[in-house]
Amino acid sequence: MSFAGTHTALVTPFRKGQFDEEAFRGLIEEQIAGGITGIVPVGTTGESPTLDHDEHNRVIRTAIEAARSRCRVIAGTGSNATSEAIALTREAERLGADAALLVAPYYNKPSQEGLYRHFKAISESVKIPLVLYSIPGRCGIEIGVETVVRLAQDCPNIRAIKEAGGSVERVSLLHAVLPPEFEILSGDDSLTVPFLSVGAVGVISVASNLYPAEVSRMVRLWLDGDTAGATAIHRRFYPLFKDLFIEPNPVPVKFALSLRGTIAPDVRLPLCEMSAANCDRLRKVLEALK
Repeated sequence: MSFAGTHTALVTPFRKGQFDEEAFRGLIEEQIAGGITGIVPVGTTGESPTLDHDEHNRVIRTAIEAARSRCRVIAGTGSNATSEAIALTREAERLGADAALLVAPYYNKPSQEGLYRHFKAISESVKIPLVLYSIPGRCGIEIGVETVVRLAQDCPNIRAIKEAGGSVERVSLLHAVLPPEFEILSGDDSLTVPFLSVGAVGVISVASNLYPAEVSRMVRLWLDGDTAGATAIHRRFYPLFKDLFIEPNPVPVKFALSLRGTIAPDVRLPLCEMSAANCDRLRKVLEALK
């Protein structure tokens, strides 16, 4: 399995505090119609820290049912407790997920050896492909380059990494030292084209919740050799790529989707609605894209 292409880090819609399954299924239909490569339920954008286990598994099950094998489903199953990550990943495999996304353990701040053992234990518990997820801004730690290399060598089902550390240099280094079949995905919309230029093969995108066809086309053009076409799309959407993070993700993207009537803007505490000034700012960015 190749992870090349565009995968959407799906929001988890809420209405009156509960998972809005109907809105979620509608969002997935829009993604598939936009030509998305795959969807990623219950990652960071899916507010996974605020879902209980039953909700977490229900969102994954709903995503798999709604996708109906028309796009790939990469289930977010990471945790800062190895036993919990194993349980979530096993359940995702049982439900029929194509792969799982494993964020680095947060808050614990394990050593690189601890990280290696954490991911190795998860890999040994399942057969589905696994994608590492390094996002030091949220987790407080980075999955070190040498640790990624060790895992790629020792764990055949660890196949890729979502890189959200904001460093083109790190992606260059990863590409240089990892086996050619191990794939790198951008975890930052604003850096997708720069990352592609140094060896990444795709993105796990927040912006594609809103613009699946356009983000997919940007990546596809680059992979097909039309770097000028991809760069033109990047430049057009760059203000949105940046302003979807003017407040903590997924607050801005949920607000943007609510303007279309796709979902309610609801998030769960400790996240809350955006300030009025930032709502106005994001509205203007969206208006400019019409």
